[in-house]
Amino acid sequence: MRKYKYLTCDVFTTSRFGGNQLAVLPAAEGLTADEMQRIAREFNYSESTFVTAADKPGERNVRIFTPATEVPFAGHPNVGTAFALASDGDLGDLGAGLTVRFHEEAGTVPVSIECDEQGLLFCELEAPQSLTMADTVDVERAAAALSLATDDIATATHMPIVAGVGLPFLVVELVSLDALQRARPDIPVMEALRDAGVTPDIHLYLRSHDDYDIRARMFAPLDGVLEDPATGSANCALAALLTACDPEFATGGTWRIAQGIEMGRASTLDARTAREDGRIRTWIGGHCVSVAEGHLYLD
Repeated sequence: MRKYKYLTCDVFTTSRFGGNQLAVLPAAEGLTADEMQRIAREFNYSESTFVTAADKPGERNVRIFTPATEVPFAGHPNVGTAFALASDGDLGDLGAGLTVRFHEEAGTVPVSIECDEQGLLFCELEAPQSLTMADTVDVERAAAALSLATDDIATATHMPIVAGVGLPFLVVELVSLDALQRARPDIPVMEALRDAGVTPDIHLYLRSHDDYDIRARMFAPLDGVLEDPATGSANCALAALLTACDPEFATGGTWRIAQGIEMGRASTLDARTAREDGRIRTWIGGHCVSVAEGHLYLD
């Protein structure tokens, strides 16, 4: 029988049982991809991560699995994995802060870790890829996928469009908080999107201009995640997209983003971008809270 340590934490929150749940196996050597997938399905969180040693100090290899599939990059798993490793002492003395580099399918993801003025760890990743924009989707199909009316969709800045910085999402802007709260995934329409070669993972958002700059939700039921309470990769893509499309953010910007409210798992994500040498760099960060640790047993 083999025994593997696991850590769990809630990501993009300072309150336990808020944010986005994550399971981390900090020493996953010897696990096959099939075993990783079965473990991720057992936890049934939106993602679980599997960490193995890399060639250099301060670096790790990380694989990320949803309950249904492996993904090349994701936001909250990187932030949460850095937090879990740092909290468990795996990264040594944090001092004034440090950066760990995770090698993933989408590329290398640097994550900075530092204590803020409240003594809490704040972790921020830089997206591994530049912004890519692909298919646009007509308003009728986007609205149908979200169980909304066409006049719930905003198009002044961009049409519903597939965008990503390591993982693609169909990004859809809405016109009101009411529309954001009413939205529900229509799985047959999402299946039709997938069959047409368009990602069915939909990130919908509202420019709220209240305590937050943006309020967002993300649906990915075909990946085993009906709704995600905090999606770092999608909000990275959104921040980069706004920098590319909105003249107000042409040189970069900062956004405080609320997600997970409708699920009862309130999350806060801090995104920022900078345009440098024609390239949009994107970061996302937040706090985390440790929840549990233990061991998994495999035959």
